[in-house]
Amino acid sequence: MHFFKFNSEKLRITSLIIRASKLFLLIILSVSCLSLTTTVHRSVIFVYDGDTILLDGGDIVRYIGIDTPEIDHKKRKHEFMAQAARDFNIKMVKGARVKIEVDRERKDRYGRRLAYVFLQNGDMVNAILVRKGLAHVMLKAPNIKYKAQLLDCQREAMKERLGIWSRSPAAGEKYYLGNKNSFRFHRPNCPFGSKVSKNTIVRFQSRYEAFWEGYSPCKKCRP
Repeated sequence: MHFFKFNSEKLRITSLIIRASKLFLLIILSVSCLSLTTTVHRSVIFVYDGDTILLDGGDIVRYIGIDTPEIDHKKRKHEFMAQAARDFNIKMVKGARVKIEVDRERKDRYGRRLAYVFLQNGDMVNAILVRKGLAHVMLKAPNIKYKAQLLDCQREAMKERLGIWSRSPAAGEKYYLGNKNSFRFHRPNCPFGSKVSKNTIVRFQSRYEAFWEGYSPCKKCRP
């Protein structure tokens, strides 16, 4: 009889421990999920270019999900619409107090904070730049929370031929190769494009079509 009572008590204690462990794990997961969507308000004290800013406290922020034309600070050989993108970004955020929202990854390989930036009226700066044709969508998993919104903005800008889309498409390759995992597209002879597996490869007839589907150009072959 004592043996059965002992085992019953042991099972009850074990059950309590398991339930407590599950509750603790649930709390940890909840806190983690909250931290992924944490938003903070900060002041913008400097604008480097169309998609990079400096916040009070010294944090450099790179806008997630987009890429603006490059500014060459040394040789001043800027890409088409690069200066316009920077000027517009300055007008929107310099000296302003903005809301910073993170996604799954908090920093890039250069140590910059990755974020969606929102104005006081709730508008997303990342999306505004894309909608004005001053940036193109540049997706990188797992930071794809606003993929649909950004892609909608890009398609509208493309249809209206705004900013970077105002130039007539230059003659390019006969086709381009896209990678479904990286959301990048390549020239047919690109070494990175040739390594894309058959299961993840997609073929585009033009750069325009690739951009329309949310793919961005490879930094190596620069299609």
